Amino acid sequence: MILITGATGRTGSHAAKELAARGVGVRALVRNKDKPAALAAAGVELAFGDAADVDSLRAAMRGVSKVAVILPNGEQQLAMEKRIVDVAVECGAHHILKISSMESLPTAKIGTHRMHWESEEHIRSKGVAWTMVRPSFFMQNFLANAITIKTQNKFFYPFGEQGAAAMADSRDAGFFAAHCLASVGHENKSYDITSPDKLSFHEAAAVFSRELGRPIAYVPQDPAEYKAYLGKFLASKWHLDAVCDIFAEIAAGYVVETTSTFKEITGREPRDLANFVREMRAAFTP
Repeated sequence: MILITGATGRTGSHAAKELAARGVGVRALVRNKDKPAALAAAGVELAFGDAADVDSLRAAMRGVSKVAVILPNGEQQLAMEKRIVDVAVECGAHHILKISSMESLPTAKIGTHRMHWESEEHIRSKGVAWTMVRPSFFMQNFLANAITIKTQNKFFYPFGEQGAAAMADSRDAGFFAAHCLASVGHENKSYDITSPDKLSFHEAAAVFSRELGRPIAYVPQDPAEYKAYLGKFLASKWHLDAVCDIFAEIAAGYVVETTSTFKEITGREPRDLANFVREMRAAFTP
């Protein structure tokens, strides 16, 4: 049995459904009883509980041999990931997979990147097999811009004129994680995965324009003004600062390189941005 945490999120849900489709025993740890109907329909066993609660973790871990740690970035993420891992090992799990980040490095200065690195190190210290799946900038981030793309034919970020990113689809990250959990040979390996696309945000806008059949523009924003705008929607100061630190890093020119790892390991081509826009066309069309 494989336990997936964060299974109602974009990445975790695809990992859980892919494992179920492969006939692998998979259990999802979920907090909200209103959310997991699609998982249950796909054949995923449900365990209701919270990663912050050790007793519910222990209950969810019964009979589990592998655990996928897939949590959204948050102020308590590192503590929760360490707790999940510690309980998993205590309960006899022998393989831990973590969805991390390509920016997770021992030299990382930004809080979210450093947090991922410290979580990776904690997992590696436990004496069980591990796998790190490290995607890059998720294309799904553009769904937050769907309203302005629909109504203004524009999207806004504080990335300056040259800011760029190596793109990845969160569904591919979930598929890749499931593949590693369902097959052998991935123990104690770290995989950086991207699509073939390393694009500036002006270039990304050109992809949107081509695929949607109308001009779409990326409009650079003043970082301070953009942070003030985001602050209206993000209640957590930690979350606001973390997001804007990453934005500032992109604006300063930091970008990872694309890799061919996804195809080499899975035998399947990853989605590129054009494919993503085509599949999500309805979200961006008035």
